[in-house]
Amino acid sequence: MHEAISFLHTSDLHGRLNEHSAKSLAELRKEADFYFDCGDCVKSGNIGIPRQPEKVWELLRFANCTAGVPGNREFHISMKGFRAKLKGCSHPMLAANLRWNGKPRSPLMIIRNNEETKSPLPSYIVFDRIGVFGVMVPMVTERMQARRISAFLFDSPIEAAEKCVQELRGRVELLICLSHIGLDEDIRLVQEVKGIDIIFGGHSHHTLEKPEKVGKTWICHSGAFARFAGKYIWEKSKLQGELIPLE
Repeated sequence: MHEAISFLHTSDLHGRLNEHSAKSLAELRKEADFYFDCGDCVKSGNIGIPRQPEKVWELLRFANCTAGVPGNREFHISMKGFRAKLKGCSHPMLAANLRWNGKPRSPLMIIRNNEETKSPLPSYIVFDRIGVFGVMVPMVTERMQARRISAFLFDSPIEAAEKCVQELRGRVELLICLSHIGLDEDIRLVQEVKGIDIIFGGHSHHTLEKPEKVGKTWICHSGAFARFAGKYIWEKSKLQGELIPLE
């Protein structure tokens, strides 16, 4: 892939995105090929269920968000609660390590070119020669007592990422992971899973002024609370960029 590709990245907005900062994002988006959000964008807490669609979905639609990964704030152990939290979301939400607990049900979201329609959310999406998959923090696992009441279970983000790399690496020239597992876990992931070009991360609220390279993978974290957006350019296997204030 020889041409330059530009990206916009946010995470952990926590309901702080407002009309002013969304307009700033929309202006930045005009110069970006893709805009990815990496979770915890809603205001509701982990166990809260909003009575009406979260305002952030309308603002992210206005900013033309390309795709995202859910954070723990978007998740709910009940199917009804999870659907309520995602109501109004118009961009694909990707979560490769999320699965049904028991019998498969109607997916929470379906996108084209992803065969895993029996999963709650798609694992990945492919844009021409660019593959994008998502992994999120495991909220309910086989070892937890909460599995008895949860409609969903989580697998290891590392194991899910490995499967996505095996599935996508031969089909794409650029492979991107949208992560909501935190910076330390992002580093552990790339140490154990080879073949990912870029991780856009979230969850730990880290602010990396520049992309950091671990092995052959670039990692980006743009902080929390709608203070910054990451603006990056990928060219000749190198990622360069900076954080842009939104306030």
